[in-house]
Amino acid sequence: MTKFSDLDLNPKVLKAIDEAGYETPTPIQAGAIPPALQGRDVLGIAQTGTGKTASFTLPMITALARGRARARMPRSLVLCPTRELAAQVAENFDTYAKHVKLTKALLIGGVSFKEQDALIDRGVDVLIATPGRLLDHFERGKLLLTGVQIMVVDEADRMLDMGFIPDIERIFSLTPFTRQTLFFSATMAPEIERITNTFLSNPERIEVARQATTGENIAQGVVLFKASRRDREGSEKRKLLRALIEEEGDKCTNAIIFCNRKTDVDIVAKSLKKYGYDAAPIHGDLDQSQRTRTLDGFRDGSLRILVASDVAARGLDVPSVSHVFNYDVPGHAEDYVHRIGRTGRAGRDGTALTICTPRDEKALDAVERLVQKEIPRRDNPLKSAADDVAAKSDADDDASGDKPARKKSARDKPAREKPAREKPAKSKAADDAETPQQADSPEKPARSKPRHDRQGDGKGGGKGVVGMGDHLPSFIALSFDERRTG
Repeated sequence: MTKFSDLDLNPKVLKAIDEAGYETPTPIQAGAIPPALQGRDVLGIAQTGTGKTASFTLPMITALARGRARARMPRSLVLCPTRELAAQVAENFDTYAKHVKLTKALLIGGVSFKEQDALIDRGVDVLIATPGRLLDHFERGKLLLTGVQIMVVDEADRMLDMGFIPDIERIFSLTPFTRQTLFFSATMAPEIERITNTFLSNPERIEVARQATTGENIAQGVVLFKASRRDREGSEKRKLLRALIEEEGDKCTNAIIFCNRKTDVDIVAKSLKKYGYDAAPIHGDLDQSQRTRTLDGFRDGSLRILVASDVAARGLDVPSVSHVFNYDVPGHAEDYVHRIGRTGRAGRDGTALTICTPRDEKALDAVERLVQKEIPRRDNPLKSAADDVAAKSDADDDASGDKPARKKSARDKPAREKPAREKPAKSKAADDAETPQQADSPEKPARSKPRHDRQGDGKGGGKGVVGMGDHLPSFIALSFDERRTG
């Protein structure tokens, strides 16, 4: 079995590894470190949680132990897709380079430009950065990349997902052609393959696991969920999440809950805290200091549940995460591999549970095609005894041949009959007022008389004014009558 002492690393680096408690390299480390020490380009593909970070930090420290940094011209460059991953790489350098006099700078968003400029001006051996902040410093004239000897792209496929590929290509064009390039990723999309063919020179390809595989030590499961009503989906889904956590009991020592949207991250975290769970959110819209405090609390065990967007799916190295809950099925199938890779690290057992709504079924099919196996279905822990009783009752009815009566719908209700309209009874006075002609011809209704005739003003001689209707004021009728008689 290969040991670190067999890999021709710097003795001071080996001392730091021994103090960290490591003795045997992982397969990706054993495969990538020797060609990296020889100065060759390396393309490393391995599932998350297998030690890819040490695969490039250890040979980089050994190679950089000789030499000296110059102002504004870093000797090596490590590109990471997220602030959290960049910070973790910096911690690895601190761990393994503590006996070697190397300087480093961390260029990430959410931190003052002034502090970062001061570090660069003094000269750094290792520059760890996210692409956006690195280009910001370059465009301000504070940084030169012509002295880069070793360039590393970590989690290259995540760079593709986050739209960093144009920035990566530009950064490559700013570095010397003679640099050594190390590419590491868990999956290898066609676009990433194109970049490696363009910028890597005859790389040593190290693939220790089939692309997009999940650890065999991770117990996976999916719960199919359908809300009773569309407007209740959010609350019922959060209730199901709490039920899954409770069902795991003491086995769930800590957990990461992944949501697809930042708004859901905040809502789920707030809901869990309302019901007494120790939970906190982390996503890209939060202040960097708050994100750092939250991660530190999760790492040291003071925070039990971390509710995260995919910003935390890559690079979080917390060895003892017992559970991962996918509140949503990820839109990109590759993200499923990275999400559940937060548990079951360093050979430990882990559990990954996913909630799938009807609209997520296509995304779930894509995940199962990617990992090339069916994820076991789990029963919904909220299934009530009433449902079981109803199902048993239906089965008994079917067995007896009696079908339950169909519930009447609105269309089955009889039309509402309109009551017959009763004619008002005529008074005796009205009967007496009928003319003989009206009595002889009852089928022909009499024409109503103008108001002035019915009021008996005596001026109209019983003759009505045509076209003015029953509501003609008597003073107007009087004026017409006078003109007609005059």
